[in-house]
Amino acid sequence: MKYQQLENLECGWKWKYLIKKWKDGEAITRHIDTSEADAAVAELKRLEHEPTLVLAWIENHMSEELDNKLKQAIRAKRKRHFNAEQVHTKKKSIDLDYRVWEKLSGRANELGCTLSDAIEYLLSEASRSEKASQKVTSIKEDLSKLLSS
Repeated sequence: MKYQQLENLECGWKWKYLIKKWKDGEAITRHIDTSEADAAVAELKRLEHEPTLVLAWIENHMSEELDNKLKQAIRAKRKRHFNAEQVHTKKKSIDLDYRVWEKLSGRANELGCTLSDAIEYLLSEASRSEKASQKVTSIKEDLSKLLSS
């Protein structure tokens, strides 16, 4: 396994995930009776500062439908957590207008590459074009000086 599992940390993530789902109005318990579900949620809330006990709560009360979603969310969170430790693997974000993203996405599709690769390509092309333009301007100035003398 590439990413180390840290029980305390991941239990805290699981607790936050379940509380967020509950606050969003989703059923997080397998209980049909609302009083049982409310009691289970109240118990979960009390476990905020005892993250390792969340595992037992999950085993006893969590909805079966949430099991796979929780595992996927924790796997993704674990990956982001460990990737954020190093600058070159940390996820970066940029703010693009939709129309700019659309053009960039179209160009990336034409080139058959990712958005990051397309940005790199376009920057190197712009740099190369600028250098060529400066060279042409320099040659024109030299030619102009030669013709005027």
